[in-house]
Amino acid sequence: MATIGIVIPAFRPDPDRLVDYIKKIREGITVDEIRVELDDPKSESVVEQISQESVSVATSSTRRGKGMAITSGFEELTTDIMMFLDADGSTPVKSVRKILDPIRRGITDISVGSRRHPESNITSHQTTVRRYLGDFFALAAGVALPVKLNDYQCGAKAITSSAWKQIRNHLYEDKFAWDIEMLSVASSFDLKISEIPITWNDYPGSTVDPFSTVFDFARALLTIRHRSLRIKGHPIHSALPQSNHRPLLSDD
Repeated sequence: MATIGIVIPAFRPDPDRLVDYIKKIREGITVDEIRVELDDPKSESVVEQISQESVSVATSSTRRGKGMAITSGFEELTTDIMMFLDADGSTPVKSVRKILDPIRRGITDISVGSRRHPESNITSHQTTVRRYLGDFFALAAGVALPVKLNDYQCGAKAITSSAWKQIRNHLYEDKFAWDIEMLSVASSFDLKISEIPITWNDYPGSTVDPFSTVFDFARALLTIRHRSLRIKGHPIHSALPQSNHRPLLSDD
């Protein structure tokens, strides 16, 4: 049976909620590795509390960004399947199992939890502003990118280790746009992506300001599109420079 590793990126998390979520994951799923990428913890006691749950905890004194945290965690996993989950526990364990199922059965390379799938069950909604912004982001990504999904940024995704090795050196976005780039790059490599309806419960206290991210999102979307089309060999985009940014990982 394929081994499973889970990375939980966490920026100043609620330690009690995170510990409770880890316990539920352990009780509901056979997981070989759980790794918490903890950015700017409030105190050493938070690290100690999380470490008591038999998980690996990597800490950073600064906020690296969601994308960098997940990338760092995936690089440390040794499992056949790599998954990341948001630290607030918005995706219940039953839905985590649903996301893992097609990838465990070998019918997809990447399995994406979706809050906007017609069959999803949203038990607690985001604020109206955040919901409309999320809808706009999803629509814009669907128009600009080669991969067409209902939801690009739900914090629950799984990928095979072989697929990760194929895309890992092509990721540049270190913050909230990492999900979008990962999926766009994977699509450019013709990897199979499956979108899974989930039950999802919004928890207040997001660490992303929806208004300040609009321009960052637009910039990221354009550069992700460019890099993805270069991978596909698009003649115009292949003739243009790749990016003035460095990839998150490099084997050089």
